[in-house]
Amino acid sequence: MRSYVAADAAAVARHANNANVARGLRDRFPHPYTRADAETFLRGVANAAVESDFAIATAEEVVGGIGVQRQHDVHRLTAEIGYWLGEPVWGRGLATRAVTVVSAWLFQTSPLERLFACVFETNPASARVLEKAGYQLEGRLRRAVYKDGRVLDQLLYARLRP
Repeated sequence: MRSYVAADAAAVARHANNANVARGLRDRFPHPYTRADAETFLRGVANAAVESDFAIATAEEVVGGIGVQRQHDVHRLTAEIGYWLGEPVWGRGLATRAVTVVSAWLFQTSPLERLFACVFETNPASARVLEKAGYQLEGRLRRAVYKDGRVLDQLLYARLRP
C-alpha cells in the first residue's frame, strides 16, 4: 500500500471500470468508472486535510484502494473501513493484507476503539476478507440496502482495539 499520486488515474480507471467491482460497492463508486472519475477522486484525496484513502498497488500499478471514514459525535472512536480491488487480482490475498495492515496501523496511531465494515449479502468474498483480517460478524442488517434494483441484506463486521 502507498499514498495515491495523480499519475495513478489511468490504472485506477482501468481497474475500477468493471461491473463486477462496482456490484460490491456503494453507488457513489460510479459505473462506468471513467478517467475523469479517477482524476476527480485523486484530486479529492490530494486535498484531504488528513490522508484516509490509500492505494493498493503491485510493483507495476495501482490495482485497488482502501479507505477509512472516521465517525463523529458519540461515534468518534469508531471508523468505517472500505476497500476494492480490480478483478484481475482477486483471490491473491491483497485485500486481506490491506485490511489487516490498515487496521493494525489505525489502532497503533489513533485512539480508535472500533473499526467496522458492511458487506452486501451477495459478496461472500468480501466477508471472507474481513474474517481473515480479524473482523467478527456482529449482525445482519435485514433489507438494509438497495443495489442494482434489488433490496439486500447487509452484513456488519467489526474489529475492536486489541
